[in-house]
Amino acid sequence: MYEMTKKLRVGDDVKELIPQAVIAGLWDRLKAMRKEKLLIDSTMAIMFSDDYEDNKIFFMTLQKSGSFANEYEMAYDGPKDFLGHGTIVIIKDRPRTIQMSISDANKAEDTNDDATDEQK
Repeated sequence: MYEMTKKLRVGDDVKELIPQAVIAGLWDRLKAMRKEKLLIDSTMAIMFSDDYEDNKIFFMTLQKSGSFANEYEMAYDGPKDFLGHGTIVIIKDRPRTIQMSISDANKAEDTNDDATDEQK
């Protein structure tokens, strides 16, 4: 599971919301989790904390419907405007790729926000 020789794919939805340095940090964390034998499910959710420091951000990984969770920090001193929106990144282990995308829950929320904006 999560063979790092597979092609790593980042969805356009992720690229639009998450800075490249953070995306790279998430791949690094995934590699470390594999080495530490902490990957137990083919799907993992990543939730970002609203809290941050000048040179680091915090996030949590969830596996097995949230029953296996780990908290992490990442060195990052770039813009933090992507935090505080409840964005959830999903990483899925596929047969030939490992795919990073934005959660369907976030996409549904965006659709609801658009509908609300149109009603105004």
